[in-house]
Amino acid sequence: MKKLPTISSLSALLLLAGCASTAPDAAASSEPAAEEAPAAAAEAPTSTIVDIAVGNADFSTLVTALQAAELVDTLSGEGPFTVFAPTNDAFAKLPEGTVESLLADKEKLTAVLTYHVVSGKVMAADVVNLTEAATVGGANIAIDASNGVKINDATVVTADIAASNGVIHVIDTVLLPPG
Repeated sequence: MKKLPTISSLSALLLLAGCASTAPDAAASSEPAAEEAPAAAAEAPTSTIVDIAVGNADFSTLVTALQAAELVDTLSGEGPFTVFAPTNDAFAKLPEGTVESLLADKEKLTAVLTYHVVSGKVMAADVVNLTEAATVGGANIAIDASNGVKINDATVVTADIAASNGVIHVIDTVLLPPG
């Protein structure tokens, strides 16, 4: 599977490139070379899944739905969670009136949203080795990695957006639980 670079990974590369030493070569100096400090470990993400969603205009419908279902605190919690996050365009593909209907029915909305969440942090490298996963809503989602990665009928368009409490995989279609 081809991974698309995320903003956080590009930022990390730019940060590392900006930290490259511009000091003169130690051999050219008359002072003894100082012992190099060990490389700093990569910083862990500090934004939660909800923080990332709120900060991305492409997830405004998802954020509205999370608020209506009162799931913001849960998905801001410790986790870890794997969220298959539909974009605004994914919600727009639903039949007319579906989003409004779901927003008015907290029980159905919660069932739909929890069908997008898997307990644990499942990275793209892990997803490609699975054929299904249990969601926190109780039903399983089908995973097909034979040609890209599909979750049921949704295609993962961006994978591995790291959060402090899990990971987000962006999908192009809203997942609807069976029944």
